[in-house]
Amino acid sequence: AYRARAQEFNRQLTRMMESRDVVNQLRLLVKETFSPAQLHVFLYDSLAGLYVPAADDEGKPTTDLRFSPTSSLVEYLSSRRSTFFMRTADSIPQKLYREQARLALLKSVMFVPLVGRESLLGWLALGPRRSGEPYTSNDLAFLENISGQASLAIERAQVVADLERRVYEMDVLARISQGVNVTLNLDDIFELVYAQTSRLIPARDFWILLADRYADVSYYAFYLENDDRISERENKPLPEGRGLEQVVLRTGRALRTTDYELECRNQGMLPAAEGIYAWMGVPLNAGADTIGVLSLASRDISMAYTDEQMRLLQSIADQAAGAIVKSRLLEESEQRAHQLSTLNEVSRDLGSTLELDPLLERVLYSAVDILNCEAGSLFLVDEETDELVFEVTVGPVADNLVGQRLPPGTGLVGKSVDTRKPVIANDVLRSKDWFDKADEQTGFRTESLLVVPMIVKEDVIGVIEVINKRNGMPFTTEDQELLMAFAGQAAVAYENARLYTMTDQALAARVEELSVMQRIDRELNTSLDMRRAMRITLNWAMRQAGFAAGLIGVLEEDGLRIMTSEGYGEELRPYEQAYFPVESPTLQETIQSGQPQWFVLDDKFAPSRILPGARTQMVAPIRRESTVIGLMVLEAREEMSAEADTASFLARLVDHAAIAISNAQLYAAVEEANRAKSDFVSMVSHELKTPMTAIRGYTDLLLAGAVGPVNDAQTNFLNTIRFNIERMQVLVSDLADVARIEAGRLRLNFAPVSIARVVNEVVRATQSLVDAKSQQLFIDIPEDLPDVWGDQSRLSQVITNLVSNANKYSPPEASIYITAEHTANQWDPDGAPEVVHVAVRDTGFGIKEEDQHKIFSKFFRAEDEEIRNAPGTGLGLNITKTLIEMQGGKIWFESEFRKGTTFHFTVPVAEAH
Repeated sequence: AYRARAQEFNRQLTRMMESRDVVNQLRLLVKETFSPAQLHVFLYDSLAGLYVPAADDEGKPTTDLRFSPTSSLVEYLSSRRSTFFMRTADSIPQKLYREQARLALLKSVMFVPLVGRESLLGWLALGPRRSGEPYTSNDLAFLENISGQASLAIERAQVVADLERRVYEMDVLARISQGVNVTLNLDDIFELVYAQTSRLIPARDFWILLADRYADVSYYAFYLENDDRISERENKPLPEGRGLEQVVLRTGRALRTTDYELECRNQGMLPAAEGIYAWMGVPLNAGADTIGVLSLASRDISMAYTDEQMRLLQSIADQAAGAIVKSRLLEESEQRAHQLSTLNEVSRDLGSTLELDPLLERVLYSAVDILNCEAGSLFLVDEETDELVFEVTVGPVADNLVGQRLPPGTGLVGKSVDTRKPVIANDVLRSKDWFDKADEQTGFRTESLLVVPMIVKEDVIGVIEVINKRNGMPFTTEDQELLMAFAGQAAVAYENARLYTMTDQALAARVEELSVMQRIDRELNTSLDMRRAMRITLNWAMRQAGFAAGLIGVLEEDGLRIMTSEGYGEELRPYEQAYFPVESPTLQETIQSGQPQWFVLDDKFAPSRILPGARTQMVAPIRRESTVIGLMVLEAREEMSAEADTASFLARLVDHAAIAISNAQLYAAVEEANRAKSDFVSMVSHELKTPMTAIRGYTDLLLAGAVGPVNDAQTNFLNTIRFNIERMQVLVSDLADVARIEAGRLRLNFAPVSIARVVNEVVRATQSLVDAKSQQLFIDIPEDLPDVWGDQSRLSQVITNLVSNANKYSPPEASIYITAEHTANQWDPDGAPEVVHVAVRDTGFGIKEEDQHKIFSKFFRAEDEEIRNAPGTGLGLNITKTLIEMQGGKIWFESEFRKGTTFHFTVPVAEAH
């Protein structure tokens, strides 16, 4: 039976090309034949470098145990090359005592080696038979027979698998070679190397360490831990004495271990990662230089990397090294080109900038940008105290530092000033000169910094400090040289701007004075109030000259009438209603000289003191032509010298003020004359009304035949008298209104008013005039028109005037239209939101275009003959406009010559009030 089974097994094996199928068939045959309680088939895994258990029927390993090629069990089976039994713990061979605990876990009593031509391929480990029967010599012979057949089939399959694996490895290496040669981005190269490496060597922890040839530090450019890429650990300088990668980098030789922490201790290094066991690292060699290390690790305690795997990793590293060098050179070239381009551009800008603050900001922002830093500061050295002043800052907490001062020699910036040399600190915590108060104040964390002095003519005028490169890398001597070149140009530009500013300040002071004088002129010229003009003059004089008190007064026969004062207490109270005496020495000397005078109030001029404790007094004359019409007196408690600029400014100020004061006086005189005229017109109008009323009354009586009949000639004469009396009454009434308006005495009685009622009253009063010229009058007023807020009599006067004008300046049989509507106020955005819009339109003579802009002027009458033939004073529309505006409305018109005119006006609705 065993022979038949062995022959059938042999026939089945001849058709199998994969070791997995051989093992499955062997497992099936052993199970069917012996039904062991446990069955393990161990095979050598060349990639893992371990003997590992084959999967069972469910695809899972039958045990977690792994055996290395150097284990005592493997060595025993390799040397014995035959089956051995281990029925009890006492029967275990002495050579296997070290494996006793692990073997016990297998619960196996018989081990059958799978022997290859040159090495041990694996073994079968069988537990007791489930039937309890012992294994016989025939059983052993059968097992060794089928194991031998299986060994041949497995070795044959492994040869094929090795060839396929070699082809696969070559394919992966070819992919890497092709990929890195067409990839220019450094990070893409790292991702490609990791992805292809993990296809050949299982690794959940993978690192690429690079050396910085400029800064003499190493850093992880690619950091993968437990299949997660941790960017926070990348591009950060790796401390000396940490990680086995630095050993590989230093020696240029590959290194592998099955106990990472133990190897670190043996090499005198601290572990760079935790929880790993097997570790392997190979150098990245570019020619004779080692530019970095490619390393990977396993967290499986039973894992051990093989020579073959190290060979593969070295091949990958050799492919990657050249591409990394090429990509780094490209990145460095692009970065240097950007830096030089920025430097040239900034240098041009600095040469054309002469304003200090923008210049300093440009300098610092450019320095931070050129070196790609997180923050920076520009300090200026105080020429008097040698303190370092935060002039400009860049960064997340920059505003907290501007204006703060550091004592001389403080920190690394102070060291740079003292030594006149640049300073690099790539780990500020290790620097004894590091000043950490700024970080404590702002919460910002400084890790590395570069400080360079700004030197002009052997003097250090400031320092530029840049902090923390954004890529986490340290500052290099190349960075230092670049920033030094930039700082030199910046220092020259700053000195030029400073000298220009000093020159410009003198010019600016003069321009400022002219600007101030212009402002004073504007303020003086906007008012014709003499007291306000004097207040403005005094305020500016004290503001610009720095005096504590002052006054301005007008010279009259009895003394100085004080018009305004500032800074005095009770000293001037006696002169509120009285004249200030001008007999004091300082006032007399100024009046006599006609020029501004400065006085130190010593014994001679002490009687001239007004402000208690005053030590200095300045007196400036206010002149109209050659006559002194007023005085400005300024006093200070401290002794002040008569600076030329201040004296010149005050002299010009009073000259300008004299013109404004003179204008104000003239305006006051004109106003007084105008008020007298208005009073006269008002009085004459009042006096004329009484006789005109009597004349009209007696004329009406005569026309009515009260004293007897009158003939036609007498009637015509009486009508002429009556018509002219009415014209005189209108003229007198208009003149009285104009006088009241000009004097500000016209008062309105506001109340809700019905426009419809007012229009009806006007129509009744003017209907006879309309009928006399056979004209037609049309009225269109909605019944629901709301009341307006205004003066009823004045609104009646406005509409009467407009309708009367339409009648007078239209030919016979013309048409007159009166319309009104309630609407939103679209004509005056500053007026009431809702208004009643009234329009009076006629088909009359119209107004010439050249006369339209004068239509609301007083006493204006057009030259058109048709209009001149109609009676009028030229005051009606002027009064109408004023009355409408006083009631919160607006008036305007449209006119086409010989076709007619439309006058519009608005009045706020009463609801709004």
